[in-house]
Amino acid sequence: MRKKIVLTGGGTAGHVTPNIALIPALKELGYDIYYIGSYDGIEKKLIADYDIPYTGIATGKLRRYFDVKNFTDPFRVIKGFREAKHTLRKINPDVVFSKGGFVSVPVVRAARVLKIPVICHESDMTPGLANKLSIPSATKVCCNFPETVSDLPADKAVLTGTPIRAELLSGDREKALAFTGLPDDKPHLMIIGGSLGAQAVNEAVRAALPELLPHFRIMHLCGKGKMDASLEGTEGYVQYEYIKEELPDLFALADVVISRAGANAICELLALKKPNLLIPLSKNASRGDQILNARSFEKQGFSVVLEEEEVTTETLTAAVLKLYDERAKYVSAMAESKTADAIEIITGLIESLAKKS
Repeated sequence: MRKKIVLTGGGTAGHVTPNIALIPALKELGYDIYYIGSYDGIEKKLIADYDIPYTGIATGKLRRYFDVKNFTDPFRVIKGFREAKHTLRKINPDVVFSKGGFVSVPVVRAARVLKIPVICHESDMTPGLANKLSIPSATKVCCNFPETVSDLPADKAVLTGTPIRAELLSGDREKALAFTGLPDDKPHLMIIGGSLGAQAVNEAVRAALPELLPHFRIMHLCGKGKMDASLEGTEGYVQYEYIKEELPDLFALADVVISRAGANAICELLALKKPNLLIPLSKNASRGDQILNARSFEKQGFSVVLEEEEVTTETLTAAVLKLYDERAKYVSAMAESKTADAIEIITGLIESLAKKS
């Protein structure tokens, strides 16, 4: 009889891409894979490419602030629990793997009622609200940072890192040179601004171009709608709203990277062993998880950190130049990381729980 696993998680791409990264390894291990997400969330679109049965359930968002939907969402959560329970009974999986987001909460709770082992994964230093609600029902809880282990139940916590898509590791430097049209006469600097909250990074990088371009060829992923037409044709600088297929190639070309400090993004940099400067999203615009993520990577010797409030043309330029000069030190530290092969660790956990079930 073939083994079965249900993956769940959604709301943002960060709650889906680690699940996607596990799919090839799970298929190799002989699992039939199913996905439970929301009716029309981003997870439904992202999973559509992988030929995996998808079931949508009702979901609500548990907010810390007043909203009219706070009065109706509890009923959606109850409905989602019933739908998740029905779907899990029908599939009868050996194990559930949850990457978080509010859609995962009713799935995890339903799995507990049905006595199906659950593995939760928390990418950030401190668990988000959805995972806080799920952890009591979980059998094991995977985490990204050594500091997180002490905040989790001792019998559940496992330091694993975050699963990274295998294709990111197979980039072609020559293809990137052809795609970008950049010459290969200087080191290549890559900026990943992301989409939400990236404007401060974009503006800082563009202001520093006169100081950076004498030293680097620059690839700037600036986010949807955030291109600067006045910079088109600037020698040694290319900008893109978004890159998908060519992203592994651009990573292969990059000598150093400037990035936000979202957990998935920095774990990709760790797996690729790319010296990086992190500019975490400020506490004014978030719950502060990116700052904690960045400081952990700094402490482990993987990253240089420059907080948004500290960014000027001078501080940014100095930090990037110092990072490049000392890049071997950061590559060496990342090479020694125990969380670089998250897929192997997590699939090992899945296998052990599936056998017990």
